[in-house]
Amino acid sequence: MAVRCAPAPNPPRRPPINRLVLWNIDLTLVDVTIVIRDAYAEAFRRVTGRPLVKLAPALGRPDSEVIFETLALNGVVAEDDHLPRFIEALAAAFADRRDRLAVQGRQMPGAKDALAAVARLDGVVQSVLTGTIRSNAVLKLKAFGLDRHIDFEIGGYGEEVYPKATLLQVAQTRAAARYGSPFTSATTVLIGDSARDVQAARIGGAAMIAVASGRATAAELAEAGADLVLPDLSNPSEVVAAVARLTTPAGSATR
Repeated sequence: MAVRCAPAPNPPRRPPINRLVLWNIDLTLVDVTIVIRDAYAEAFRRVTGRPLVKLAPALGRPDSEVIFETLALNGVVAEDDHLPRFIEALAAAFADRRDRLAVQGRQMPGAKDALAAVARLDGVVQSVLTGTIRSNAVLKLKAFGLDRHIDFEIGGYGEEVYPKATLLQVAQTRAAARYGSPFTSATTVLIGDSARDVQAARIGGAAMIAVASGRATAAELAEAGADLVLPDLSNPSEVVAAVARLTTPAGSATR
């Protein structure tokens, strides 16, 4: 007599992805300033054949903008091939120094726990909105084990020649195509440390959690229009509560 087997139980359904959290990297999640400067100096030498005298400050700007200003500051007239050559050289120089990241750099207080805590929030996907070129962004986070909860496919990066607010919208479009949900100002949060991050959120369409771990003060971040200003990421419950409060997935009450 044939024995009937009970049907296998259906696997639990995962909640739909309907919250997008975008992280700035430098001085929000990690600080690898020494390695960045050294890699820029090497890239400048490879591209121009000259030593770097002055590096333009990042100030929340994309690498593409920093590269053009650095060339100008050092008396180099930018030509059409300078940007792609410099980006290629910067990626190679940074990769050559990857073993120095964890030694000469640091993860910002609470970064790993904050990323893990936000990942447990229903319906959330996390990525980056950063001035750093993509290959270097991946290396920065991997060096400190911060890449586990990041979907790098939907982020916005420094080689893309867009204003940061536009890049935010590009990241929303990428996330929508990948996960099948629209992402708007009601369902997107940017977490960063500069007034430029706040401006990008305000113009691009996202709520803003500012972290006073960079060069901007808490007062400056609040004045720029951040929805919430935290001293750092050391209280992950506070970060999660803020993300939950500032996002309203479809079907929920409007914030």
